[in-house]
Amino acid sequence: MTHLKRDVVLALVATMLGTSCRAIARYTPMAPMTAADSVETTLFLLGDAGDPGLPGRTSLDGLRNAARGALGHVIVAFLGDNAYPNGLPDTVSAGRAEAEARLDAQVSAVRDSKARGIFVPGNHDWGSRDDTGSSAIRREAEFVTRRGRGAVEMLPNGGCPGPSVVDVGDRLRLILLDTEWWLQRSSNDAPLNPECEAKSERDVIAALDKALASASDRHTVVAAHHPLISGGAHGGHFGWRDHIFPLRDYSSWLWLPLPALGSAYPLMRERGMWLEDATNSANRRMREAMDSVFARHPPLVYAAGHEHNLQVMDGTSAKYLLVSGAGSQGMLNPVFRLPSTKFARQATGFMRLDVMRDGRVRLVVLIVDAVGAAIEAYAMWLT
Repeated sequence: MTHLKRDVVLALVATMLGTSCRAIARYTPMAPMTAADSVETTLFLLGDAGDPGLPGRTSLDGLRNAARGALGHVIVAFLGDNAYPNGLPDTVSAGRAEAEARLDAQVSAVRDSKARGIFVPGNHDWGSRDDTGSSAIRREAEFVTRRGRGAVEMLPNGGCPGPSVVDVGDRLRLILLDTEWWLQRSSNDAPLNPECEAKSERDVIAALDKALASASDRHTVVAAHHPLISGGAHGGHFGWRDHIFPLRDYSSWLWLPLPALGSAYPLMRERGMWLEDATNSANRRMREAMDSVFARHPPLVYAAGHEHNLQVMDGTSAKYLLVSGAGSQGMLNPVFRLPSTKFARQATGFMRLDVMRDGRVRLVVLIVDAVGAAIEAYAMWLT
């Protein structure tokens, strides 16, 4: 038996045997509710909402209803992959109308709730291979700003890496990064926007250090598309379905069994063949650079999307790591328990941070049910 075949067989057997013991249990602890008038800012975190699915069954329905009743300053942060599969194409593209509809659905959820919306770029928002540099990002930013009528913007903008800093009330500093900018630089030499204040990875890290160090008494939340760690496929964790039905990673309805042969796909990803995975060397260097800053100035939260599930984890540099990428119905991915995992669920939904006037911060994970209602599934005090 060749080494590759042996690796494939061993990985498949180990995964199938280990899945049941690694699966996430249903978490039930709920933090106590607080007086309504003590909330200064409500921050919603929702990623990968660019293929929302059927009306009445999407995270956007739950988000709209939850944001309408939110207290204080209300901010909605979309954590990237805001339009599948290739962001917002140019006006002559056959996919333009569908992409516009997907972005409009998110913009409408913000406007209907009278919140402020911020779109963070994700890897799909950088467009197709036909796009050069950051052209797709600039198209999407212009579109959401125009449709948002002053309530919505993309940050960072113009294909720039950021960080963009938004202070809300007296207690919260939101720091936004375009992590795909970093990965794009490692994979091609396409020209980027020369007007960006940060033009190199070193510039980004220096600006991030300054944004965190100058936050004073504000809680800092760093929001980007790519997680620092994850118990999902982008973190190098695969279940038996990934080995038997690998084509479902491209389309959820492709239940074509490819036993043994199908294991080659997750094995290649585990070995760093995919730029968007944590196992990739460029991705790893990016996260190590951010961690070096976080070790000096730890943010309260690092929030990301990218994985199509919901995860709450203890961090090592950032105090808490959130993955809230379950914004698209029908695009959910399995998630496995890590030593740092506090909560994880393969379910449509999003997260909410309640920043209190007295300085406390409460995290709530909300699952969206079949009729679009957001139901609290997990909650805890972060401070």
